Amino acid sequence: MQQAHLTLDPAFRIAPVHRRTFGTFVEHLGRCVYTGIHEPGHPTADEDGFRRDVLELTRELGVTTVRYPGGNFVSGYRWEDGIGPVEARPRRLDLAWHSTEPNHVGLDEFMRWTRKAGVEPMMAVNLGTRGVQEALDLLEYCNIASGTHWSDLRRANGTEEPHAIRMWCLGNEMDGPWQIGHKTAREYGRLAAATGRAMRMLDPGLELVACGSSGSSMPTFGTWEATVLEEAYDVVDYVSCHAYYEEHDGDLASFLASAADMDHFIDSVVATADSVRARLGAKKRIDISFDEWNVWYLSRFLNAEPPEDWPVAPPLLEDHYHLADAVTLGGLLICLLRHSDRVTAASLAQLVNVIAPIMTEPGGRAWRQTTFHPFALTAAHARGEVLRVEPVSPVHETAKYGEVPLLDAVATRDPESGATVLFAVNRSTGEPLELAVDTRALGPVRPDGAVTLSGPDVYARNSADDPDRVAPRPLPGVAADGGTLRAVLPPVSWNMIRLTDG
Repeated sequence: MQQAHLTLDPAFRIAPVHRRTFGTFVEHLGRCVYTGIHEPGHPTADEDGFRRDVLELTRELGVTTVRYPGGNFVSGYRWEDGIGPVEARPRRLDLAWHSTEPNHVGLDEFMRWTRKAGVEPMMAVNLGTRGVQEALDLLEYCNIASGTHWSDLRRANGTEEPHAIRMWCLGNEMDGPWQIGHKTAREYGRLAAATGRAMRMLDPGLELVACGSSGSSMPTFGTWEATVLEEAYDVVDYVSCHAYYEEHDGDLASFLASAADMDHFIDSVVATADSVRARLGAKKRIDISFDEWNVWYLSRFLNAEPPEDWPVAPPLLEDHYHLADAVTLGGLLICLLRHSDRVTAASLAQLVNVIAPIMTEPGGRAWRQTTFHPFALTAAHARGEVLRVEPVSPVHETAKYGEVPLLDAVATRDPESGATVLFAVNRSTGEPLELAVDTRALGPVRPDGAVTLSGPDVYARNSADDPDRVAPRPLPGVAADGGTLRAVLPPVSWNMIRLTDG
């Protein structure tokens, strides 16, 4: 059995655990909204037509923020279509996803849903087909109390108090040729800067996100961020990153090491942002909003035939995740936590049905996908401060990323409760990994729960009929003795070990 070790020391502090790390994403795409969060005829539907079963699972997932309404959808969206009497709202063709948008759910409905779910909204403005004035109109509708055209219209539509949305995305993936209104970096940077400056004139307390690269493989990666930030550095607080991962051609080892690419992505964007900061002589630092990330089998979507008509809420991007997907996702969460000094917000894309941890049947059941579990457990137990652990681990060769460590890990420590939590992935496809953890710097500690997401079939999936086929189970044999914690991590596994003082 191969061996690895690491040290837990409260002095090895990276940054606080940011609650916004555990955000998700709701886009008008496929069945995310309709028969996802909203289905008036469902047995669990509340007075606003929202599925209570999905609301309960959203709370259990530990979601803190939700990005809305896109995504590619936002680049052709007229937000005014989604306010006022539902029966008077127009139906529109959505070019991004070749669908018809009925606008039964719009801004005010979504904000009611966020309050029920207990999450912070993160709003995106359309900088594809629209610009400064439309963003100002939307902001006025959302954040001004009363006494103006748009604020009084909100009140007339039944929402007296402002929505008070703080975090705003200035467009979506504008580097992508697939995006409606795709722009060059210079064009987008100037538009983002002009929009952001005007929005701050209306509401100075906003937090603004500029579009970064929609993937580290984009041919404009790096130069895009540099050019956009040259134009908008003084206006924005964040630059976005988007990344999706999938297993290709049975290469499980590379897939399990996807966090190596995410590490590279984050490090490169940080270096670019700091370079622009130095050139401009700026004092403030730009952080990262990693506001789209997930396992997504994009190749399946790209190879599918588009529908001939324009359906409402067709099943799109409904990946059914297996155990290896969940382990990989857990590794991506470890990466995000490890970079908490600069990644201060993130959004798992998406929440329901569309490449999502929650799945639903129209009129029927809702259940947890395998990827639900590492997200929910990390969101529930990562508290206090993120600790750097610097694992010493055997390596193995991958076709995509070269040599990578078998062990990937991060820890958090909550000074208030005295709890230290270790999150660890064993990337080996065939062997368990014996882990020794030096805990002497923590003082006397004892194990207070350990779980693993693992199993004999790495391609096992959950379903409505078998919703708990893949679920966390106790990790046996965890023991602490003489300042050393020992555990054996199964192959292809995501693991969480909690320690408490005493």
